[in-house]
Amino acid sequence: MTIFRPCIDLHAGQVKQIVGGTLDDATPSTLKTNFVSPHPPAHFANLYRQHELKGAHVIMLGPGNTAAAREALAAWPGALQVGGGVTDQNAQEWIVAGAEKVIITSYLFPDAHFSQSRLDAVVAALQGDKDKLIIDLSCRRQQTAGEEPRWLVAMNKWQTLTDMEVNQDTIKQLEPYCSEFLIHAADNEGLQRGVDEELVTKLSQWCSIPVTYAGGGRNLEDLEQVKALSAGKVDLTIGSALDCFGGSGVKLDECVAWNRRQA
Repeated sequence: MTIFRPCIDLHAGQVKQIVGGTLDDATPSTLKTNFVSPHPPAHFANLYRQHELKGAHVIMLGPGNTAAAREALAAWPGALQVGGGVTDQNAQEWIVAGAEKVIITSYLFPDAHFSQSRLDAVVAALQGDKDKLIIDLSCRRQQTAGEEPRWLVAMNKWQTLTDMEVNQDTIKQLEPYCSEFLIHAADNEGLQRGVDEELVTKLSQWCSIPVTYAGGGRNLEDLEQVKALSAGKVDLTIGSALDCFGGSGVKLDECVAWNRRQA
């Protein structure tokens, strides 16, 4: 059943909500930030723990976030998922540090090309336990007039398009190696303009394991919409619209109540 999934997005060691498509190391002046929290990461981990909001993802957007991520994990050990810079060399370290699961994207795409050997190495580093791995297939929409939309996996903070299309074949290819998918619609991320309805629908048709969609969520109506579009198969992350992140679209308490109604 569709549920609300929370997040803790980290940038330069702080909890922030950022317009995803503006994250670019080459031109930092273009970065658009919706919210910078006065609270440390542990505050949000404790908040989610208080409300039993499991499945939250902690995303490190660039360097300088390791200590902040570890702080969040220490506040609720074994319950948070962590991603951003995860490789075969540090995946198990994050599990030992308290992560429930690790999330991986860019490492799987050297030079923007998918590497099966790297995926195998990550699974091996996790001692073969695919239940500890989430593959992030965050993507950008590509569409030309008169054609069906396509979604290409985007890496390096969603700035670089890879050679992998998010479709039924790639989902089937990757499912045996992970326990969940996390998919940000990078073109919608942080804009509060609604979800990519076609992508949500397709994900519900393609995926046989849990999948969380993020990007554009604004309110409880969007939760209801994702539930209807996916027949309850896709979860939704709401970030910038939440009151705890400076938003006015929906209160965290309302999302908590919505989840309880689903149960």
